[in-house]
Amino acid sequence: MTPPTPPAGRENDISMLKIPEKKPAGKWLKLLTWTVILLAAVFGLGMWAMQDDAGDVRYRTRPAFIGDITVTVSATGNLQPTNKVDVSSELSGIVKSVEVDFNDQVKVGQVLARLDTLKLSAQISQSQATVDSARAKVLQAEATIKETRAALDRLHEVGRLSNNKAIAKGDLETAQAALDRAKADLAGAHASVSLAEATLQLNRTDLAKTEIKSPINGIVLTRSVEPGQTVAASLQAPVLFTLAENLAQMELHVDVDEADVGQVQNGQAATFAVDAYPDRSYPAEITQIRFGAKTTNNVVTYETLLTVDNSDLSLRPGMTATAEITVTRVVDALLVANAALRFDPKLQEKTRSGGTILSKLMPRPSRRPERPKESGKNPGKSQQVWTLVDGRPVAVPVTVGLTDGASTQIVAGDVKPGLELVIDRESQKK
Repeated sequence: MTPPTPPAGRENDISMLKIPEKKPAGKWLKLLTWTVILLAAVFGLGMWAMQDDAGDVRYRTRPAFIGDITVTVSATGNLQPTNKVDVSSELSGIVKSVEVDFNDQVKVGQVLARLDTLKLSAQISQSQATVDSARAKVLQAEATIKETRAALDRLHEVGRLSNNKAIAKGDLETAQAALDRAKADLAGAHASVSLAEATLQLNRTDLAKTEIKSPINGIVLTRSVEPGQTVAASLQAPVLFTLAENLAQMELHVDVDEADVGQVQNGQAATFAVDAYPDRSYPAEITQIRFGAKTTNNVVTYETLLTVDNSDLSLRPGMTATAEITVTRVVDALLVANAALRFDPKLQEKTRSGGTILSKLMPRPSRRPERPKESGKNPGKSQQVWTLVDGRPVAVPVTVGLTDGASTQIVAGDVKPGLELVIDRESQKK
């Protein structure tokens, strides 16, 4: 039987029809397989990250002990001579010569430098001439007094002989006035002599000051003048030399922070070191705590002076020193490690159990450890330490005393020497 012939124009429509192809079941199976593998990996990593929590908790302990505790205060400053003098010139002039140099030992009255004296020598000659002239005027006034007194005496004699009939009253008054003027001139001449002599003495004093002398026994630290240099002392006396007295005894000037100044007292011992001798420790003692405050970058400090023995002259003025001032020392005190006071099992548990799997897999960087508190602070504060009873931490209330930053004194509480105190916890993996 012959199949029916399709209508004209339907051949192309039939050829354009396509039967949709089915996706292979294998692709879905692969996708499911990789998903299961990924979930298993995540679960495995999470179990690995949390395996510490499934472990046995152990505690690190450290025993309480008997020991000495020393509380110190740190301060930085500079070494200075006990007596430092700046030598200047009261006169202006040209430096004729310089007699000393750096590090020279000098004595009281020793000439350090000399100024040119030509001008002052001329002034002294002038003043001497003025004195001589004033003294001559004194002699002249004395002669005038003798002359006027003789004239007055003659008038009185004539009056006596003539029974006051040959002498007019006006003549006597004129003669008396002349004598009085002569006496006044003599007094003025004496005053002129005193003034001229004072001027002469002043010029001679200035001449003596052209020799700049040492006021103390000591050593020359600085020299700021050279021969031929002009010294101008009209407005401010220039510093020519700086002398230090007895470098065998020096002072350490340190700045004590306002938070520590209440613990610092006169007579306390201290030690310090300088960069020149890093392995050497020098003893010192506090002699003065000044009340005047210094503020630098909003930090308030108080200058404190310490005496220093420098018999070997190893220390030099201006050296920077770091001092440790012993403010308190307790012998045979009951001490515990500061870590025992910082331990808190609740905080430890929260720290260990907190966080997600992601945070365990990608932990954050550890925080910078907190800076320990300054030593000697908060004595008498109530705190607690932890000891182990049947493997579990039990709190023990205590009252703390002094601390040096590593150990703290226990002044009250049920803590005995040798008692193991918890300082940290750790887990043991199974």
